[in-house]
Amino acid sequence: MADQKKVVEEVACWLKLFEDGSVDRTWTGPPEVEFMAKPVPAHNEFIDGVAVRDLTLDKKSGISGIRLYLPERNPDNGEEKLPILVHFHGGGFCISQPEWYMYYHIYTRLVQTARVICVSVKLRLAPEHRLPAACEDGYSVLLWLRAVALGELSEPWLEANGDFKRIFLIGDSSGGNLVHEVAARAGSEDLDLVKLAGGIPIHPGFLRAERSKSELEKKSDSPFLTLEMIDKFLMLALPVGSTKDHPITCPMGSAAPALSSLNLPPFLVVLAENDLIFDTELEYCDAMKKAGKDVEVLVNPGVGHSFYLNKIAIEMDPHTASETDKLIGAVTNFIKKH
Repeated sequence: MADQKKVVEEVACWLKLFEDGSVDRTWTGPPEVEFMAKPVPAHNEFIDGVAVRDLTLDKKSGISGIRLYLPERNPDNGEEKLPILVHFHGGGFCISQPEWYMYYHIYTRLVQTARVICVSVKLRLAPEHRLPAACEDGYSVLLWLRAVALGELSEPWLEANGDFKRIFLIGDSSGGNLVHEVAARAGSEDLDLVKLAGGIPIHPGFLRAERSKSELEKKSDSPFLTLEMIDKFLMLALPVGSTKDHPITCPMGSAAPALSSLNLPPFLVVLAENDLIFDTELEYCDAMKKAGKDVEVLVNPGVGHSFYLNKIAIEMDPHTASETDKLIGAVTNFIKKH
């Protein structure tokens, strides 16, 4: 029998890193929740009012692929072209894919409610691709959108239905970090016909090297975030030798560019009261406001990190369902305002 490869790092349920550098991301947790981390096939036809398409992009685009969500439109009702929502998935920069059910179930609902097209980006994952790889992927999708807007590339759904002057960035957990990073970079460069109208970090992974009070005292009620996941994922994702005080994980820290120097669009930052990293997320919001940025903050009480992605909790717990409704309503209102 051949020798088994040696595991050198493991994140319970989610990831095993072997000594040869290979990674196994097979779910090993409770089988009853595995469906949330399984891919949902794309469908060009409208199902419950939404069509979904996967695109494989060439290497020149800088990103390997995207998933598009298009809500059914009635051209007879005078509906104008739709804002474009660019989604960065979470997973501590180390796991998850845009086609997972946990994203499908919420983003099909969101595009219907908010009347947007969603472009969900397939991000490179650590440790094979450490940061800033995911940040580069996030910015590359804006360059791809610019090429479509200029007619240099073709994407029929976007050309027929999308408003390139109303681009919103949205990201959950580590994807929220990318909202800040990509918006900051976009604010310093000319993207021609592509205009950022807003950023929506949801439960962003903003941290410091020193444990916050919420990390020390809050009990995690979320399958999507534990202290082990925070520590190990970021150890695998940040540049070698970096701590959580790195600008990508601590944009309000002294190592990061001054927030006042950044050209950022309006932000809606969504927080969950029971989130382990609530204190440092709130610190970011306060620092943004102090820097004179246009920031709205929504705090959902009595729920934990990425609660709205948990379809089981939404179906079984009326409070989780109600807070998910509030979150979707707030995102919808924010988009309509901007």
